[in-house]
Amino acid sequence: MHETKVKGILSAKNGMNIYRGCTHGCIYCDSRSNCYQMNHDFEDIEVKINAPKLLEDALGRKRKKCMIGTGAMTDPYIHLEENLENTRKCIELIYSYGFGLAIQTKSAKILRDLDLLKKINEKTKCVVQMTLTTYDEDLCKVIEPNVSTTRERFEVLKIMRDNGIPTIVWLSPILPFINDTEENIRGILDYCIEAKVHGIICFGMGLTLREGNREYFYKKLDEYFPGMKSRYIEKYRYAYQIPSPNNDRLMNMVKRACESNGILYGIEECFNYLYKFEEKNQYEQLKLPGLE
Repeated sequence: MHETKVKGILSAKNGMNIYRGCTHGCIYCDSRSNCYQMNHDFEDIEVKINAPKLLEDALGRKRKKCMIGTGAMTDPYIHLEENLENTRKCIELIYSYGFGLAIQTKSAKILRDLDLLKKINEKTKCVVQMTLTTYDEDLCKVIEPNVSTTRERFEVLKIMRDNGIPTIVWLSPILPFINDTEENIRGILDYCIEAKVHGIICFGMGLTLREGNREYFYKKLDEYFPGMKSRYIEKYRYAYQIPSPNNDRLMNMVKRACESNGILYGIEECFNYLYKFEEKNQYEQLKLPGLE
């Protein structure tokens, strides 16, 4: 790791990355792409040591409350967070200043902060977003080696459900010829249904590859899936979008499952929900479970 001071923390859409880089080792990670101009090794985490201070300054200046997002580029629960607790410090500020939180992760370490997530959700709105790609646990450990398995993430979703915290699942990316199967998608959908997730975000079955993450992905294909790199190059050349040949069939599965179980499905609708700030009135905050 290395430390740095940055000039700002919130984007125009009120998103933030507390760290830059990741140690989860997911073989497909788009954040490795050169276009993001990360001028250090991806696993050499850049720690924004003044992130909590900058966030407090930004929240104090805002005239209107809103949702604050984190986790889109760098998982807020990378291994360093266990000791540094910068994510927790930022969540504490979001709660103290009365803002909402939309947080995205692949890690069960988020349960450490369940107390704060519950407090935010009682006061405004907290949405936990969890990425699920691979139902098979052994395959998951190859594709996403240094992070919680899909089963462990499913347990997190159930705990959020039981605590009244809404969840959104990112069903992406799905890797052609590797996990783009009916069995895989059905397994993930069954998890989503049981956990009563609020919505599923899926841009299509496939992934994106560009300079930087393509080279790493192909290196890992050679390591774990011999012959697969040649199959990708033959079919997709050096395209940015890598759609699964099974896209239509699998997307229909997702759509039917969402419609049958009251799960939000449209991309625009899911993002509108994530961005919409909701402040509970005094009566709602005082309500006790079972006494509505």
